[in-house]
Amino acid sequence: MRVLDGISFEVRAGKFTAVIGPSGCGKSTLLQMAAGLLAPTAGAVRHRGRKVEGVNREVGFVPQQAQLFPWKTLAENIELPLLLRGVAADERRERVAQAIRSVALDGFGNHYPNQLSGGMQKRGSIARTLVYRPDVILMDEPFGALDAQTRMVMQSDLQTLSAEVGATVVFVTHDITEAILLADDVVVLSQRPSRMLAHIPIDLPRPRDMFEPFRNPRFDAAYETVWAAFSAQVAGARRPH
Repeated sequence: MRVLDGISFEVRAGKFTAVIGPSGCGKSTLLQMAAGLLAPTAGAVRHRGRKVEGVNREVGFVPQQAQLFPWKTLAENIELPLLLRGVAADERRERVAQAIRSVALDGFGNHYPNQLSGGMQKRGSIARTLVYRPDVILMDEPFGALDAQTRMVMQSDLQTLSAEVGATVVFVTHDITEAILLADDVVVLSQRPSRMLAHIPIDLPRPRDMFEPFRNPRFDAAYETVWAAFSAQVAGARRPH
């Protein structure tokens, strides 16, 4: 069965692109192909102009679940990508400490995952990706399992982090509000077999208020534009209030 049908778009370097679509439309499949974890049966994925033909070790991948190893401390989990890349011990320690600070987990480096809240584990997962400084970060609905309050905090933190790091981010979500608040561009996908319905620039000033989204200038207009492209994919859909 065909999952993706002729999707083609470019992600701008240093920008934040959100991909939204109905459940089961192939958003995660698209992200896995971008990471080189799946190969397309037709067409190609390109990174910096080069065709991706295997696991792309130049990009970072943040999955839906934190997936920290329970037998390793937070610091050891974050250090692992550097160990696999043969980074020297002194540099590993420095970069791990910096990554922990960047996600506001100072003092928790020696804690094990079961000693951390869900939001803290998610921060650790993001730090494990940031520590090896990829130029592209792929995020697959990373905040979907969090409660509403923690989710808003993580959205705000991610906005700050992505600006500080300057990485290119591709962020899969089913939440229109989340996509608009975080992204510079929103790609809207259809039901399976998934086609690209729209590629919409988001013209909202930064920093954006994640806690009271409607206070953001032009937020409502951006929401209407994205919802107009997306609403037909949701049976009996009406604009949520």
